Amino acid sequence: MKTTISTKGQLILPAEIRQRDRIEPGQEFDVERIDRGEYRLVRRQPRPNEGLVDWLMACPEKGYFVPIESESTDTL
Repeated sequence: MKTTISTKGQLILPAEIRQRDRIEPGQEFDVERIDRGEYRLVRRQPRPNEGLVDWLMACPEKGYFVPIESESTDTL
């Protein structure tokens, strides 16, 4: 498939690829230079549970999930 770099240096992925691979706006990619004129685009994997709170907050039954204030467990 053919694509073009925009004047802002942005690469546009064709809609067919985005739909087939479920690529959503905001997803991050790494660009690797293989050789002169040859590059590889690799989708970054989201952190485990990334987006879980947003998913729970979108529950159609309101009040199902309510965030609570709690102390950090980083020092345990």
